[in-house]
Amino acid sequence: MQNLSGQRVLVLGLGRSGRSAAHFLAARGAEVVAADERAPGTIDGLDALRGHVELRLGEPFPDPAAFDLVVPSPGVPAARFASARRALGDVEIAFRSLAVPVVAITGTNGKTTTTELCARMLVAAGLRAEAAGNIGRPALELVGRPLDVAVLEVSSFQLEAVDAFRPRAAVILNVTPDHLDRHGDFAGYVAAKARIVARQQGDDVAIACADDAAARGIAERSRGRRWLFSARHAVERGACWDSGCAALRDGAETQRVALDALAGAESAPPLDDVLAALLACRAVGADVAKAATGLLGFAPPPHRREVVARSGGIAFVNDSKATNPDAARLALESAAGAVVWIAGGRNKGVDLRPLADLAVTRARAVVLIGEASEAIETAIAGRLPVRRAASIEDAVAIAGEVARAGDVVLLSPACASFDQFRNYEERGARFRDAVQAWLATRGGHA
Repeated sequence: MQNLSGQRVLVLGLGRSGRSAAHFLAARGAEVVAADERAPGTIDGLDALRGHVELRLGEPFPDPAAFDLVVPSPGVPAARFASARRALGDVEIAFRSLAVPVVAITGTNGKTTTTELCARMLVAAGLRAEAAGNIGRPALELVGRPLDVAVLEVSSFQLEAVDAFRPRAAVILNVTPDHLDRHGDFAGYVAAKARIVARQQGDDVAIACADDAAARGIAERSRGRRWLFSARHAVERGACWDSGCAALRDGAETQRVALDALAGAESAPPLDDVLAALLACRAVGADVAKAATGLLGFAPPPHRREVVARSGGIAFVNDSKATNPDAARLALESAAGAVVWIAGGRNKGVDLRPLADLAVTRARAVVLIGEASEAIETAIAGRLPVRRAASIEDAVAIAGEVARAGDVVLLSPACASFDQFRNYEERGARFRDAVQAWLATRGGHA
C-alpha cells in the first residue's frame, strides 16, 4: 500500500471491517475520519479507536469529495460515496498490503465453509495459511502475519470496492439470485461477482462450478487458466467425484485423491465445496494429497444445517445462514424426513414463489416469521398449513407441536435476518436456545 502519511481518509461504517480499516490506516499515518450514522451506544469496539481517529457518529456521513480516499464498509452502497475522488474497500487495501498469493472465494452459498476448509487444507499441506474477509475476520488482520497464502472470502458487496485485486486463485462456487435489493437485478449481481476475475492474468486460475452457468460465465471472463469442478459430472480440466475419490484432471493427466475422511461423516461439507477447495490448494502449489487430510475432523461453521437437538424422533436443524432461496432449497431437498419449515425474515428482492412450490412437496407445515411472512404465505396459496409466529421462540413452540416422529424442524429462512436480529448468527443462536428451552418444558432432551 502506498504511503498514507498525511492523507485524509474517510471510513464509512464502523462494523468489524470498518473498525479494522480505520485502525490500519491511522497506524500508517493517515488522518482518518471514521463515520457511522448509528448512535454511539449501538456500535461495538469504539474505545480502541478513540484518540487515533476522528469519530463522527449518529449523524449523516461527511461529504466523500472532501477526502483523498474513501473506504466504505461492505454494507454501504456505492451511491453513498459516488462523489469520492477515490474509493477502495478493505479487501482491496489488504490485497495491496499482502506479500503472499491470495485465494479468493465467492458464491451465493457455501463461501464460508469453503474458505475455512481451504485454509485448513493448506495448513495440512504444510503451508502457513489463514482465512479472513467476509468470514467475519477482517482481511486487514492478515497483513503482517507470517503467511504463505492468504485465503479470503469475498462477497458481492466487497467486490464492488476493489480495483487492482488479483487473486492467484479465484473460486466461484455458485451464483443464484440474491441481494437484488442492492444490485438492482441478477445481471448487476453477476457483474459484481465477476470483479473477482477482472484483473487475473497468465498463471492465475479461475475455478468455477461446472454445473452453474453463471459461475462458468464469470470464470470465462478471466485472462488466466480456467478449471471446473463438479460432484455430478466428469470435467476435462479441474476436479470431479469418482468412486470415493477426487479426480483432478488436466487434459489426459489425472490425479486421484482419496477422500476417506468424508465416509459416513454426518457433518461432512458438500462435495462441491471440497473439490473447489482442493483445486484452490493446487493452484497455489500445495500437495493436494496432503491437503485432503485437512478434511479429518472438519465440521462446517455453525448455522449451516446444524442439528442442534434430537428428541422424540424429531431432528431440530439450524440453517439460519440460509439467507436466500437457493440455500433454503438445498436444505429442504436434503432434509431426511418430512419438514416443518420455519421461514421468513427480510426478503432481498428475490422471487420466493419457486421455493414455495418446492416446500409444498417437501414440508408438512410452514411456520413464518418476520417481514416476508405475507409474501411466503401468499406464494403457498393454501397448499400447506401455515402459521405465523411473533418470535423465533414462538416459532419453535408451534413447529414442535406440529412435528411428528421422523420429521425435521428446519429453520432455513430464505431471507435476511435484519428485521428482527443483528445478524443470522443471533437468529441461529436464538433458535438453538429456544429449542433447548422448549424441550426442557416437555421433558425432552438433545
